[in-house]
Amino acid sequence: MEHPVLGRIRREGFAALGWFAPSPEDRAPAGAVFMVLIGNAGPEMFRRFARERDPARDRMDDWTRQTVDRMATDLDARAVYPFDTPPLPFLTWARKAGAGHVSPLGLNIHPVHGLWHAYRAALLFPVAFDFPRHAAGPHPCESCVGKPCLAACPVSAFDGTSYDVAACGQHVLSPKGETCMTGGCLARLACPVGRRYVYEPAQLHFHMRAFAEARRKERP
Repeated sequence: MEHPVLGRIRREGFAALGWFAPSPEDRAPAGAVFMVLIGNAGPEMFRRFARERDPARDRMDDWTRQTVDRMATDLDARAVYPFDTPPLPFLTWARKAGAGHVSPLGLNIHPVHGLWHAYRAALLFPVAFDFPRHAAGPHPCESCVGKPCLAACPVSAFDGTSYDVAACGQHVLSPKGETCMTGGCLARLACPVGRRYVYEPAQLHFHMRAFAEARRKERP
C-alpha cells in the first residue's frame, strides 16, 4: 500500500525522487529529521503547470513555491527550493538519497528517469518515515557505448567533465540554434536512458526559452 505522503506527492503531479534521514554533514535546514526530494519526472508536472498558468508568461518557480508550500502545510512539513538563496545542495542530497549519478553532461542521471527529471523542492519532516531505501545502482553512463550525448551537441559544449555555457548560449541564440531552441537540447535527447520519460515538445521549448532568456540577460 502506498504511503499517504507519497500518494499526496503523486496526486499533485510531482514525483518523489528520493528520500533520506539527513546527518549534520548534509547541511539540511534545522529541524529536518527526514527529507523527501520532489520534482518532475517526465511530463506530468509540466502538464499541470500549463493547465494552471500560462507557460509563455508565468514563472514555474513561482507556481512551484505556491503549490508545494500548500502541500507541505497539509503534510505538516516545510518546503525548501533549489532556487532559494543561499543555494541549497540539492545534487549532494540526491547522491545521499540514492537518486542517481552525475552524467557526462553534468546533469543528474536517475536510474529510472534518466535525464528527464528535475528537483523542484525538498519536503522536510520533523519525524522519520519507514520508506524503502533507494539505491542508485550501477552508473549507466559507465557502460554506455559511444557516449552519444557528448557527440550530439552541434558546438561541442560538453567534453565529459565541463560544460561551455557561453558556446551553448551563443548557438541557441543564433539562427543555427533553432533546432535546439524549438526541439530541446540535442545532447540530452541523445541519451538512451529513461526514454519513456522524455519531455513533451511544449516542455522542451519552455525550458530552452528560459535558458535563452537567461543568456540574453548576461550579454553586455
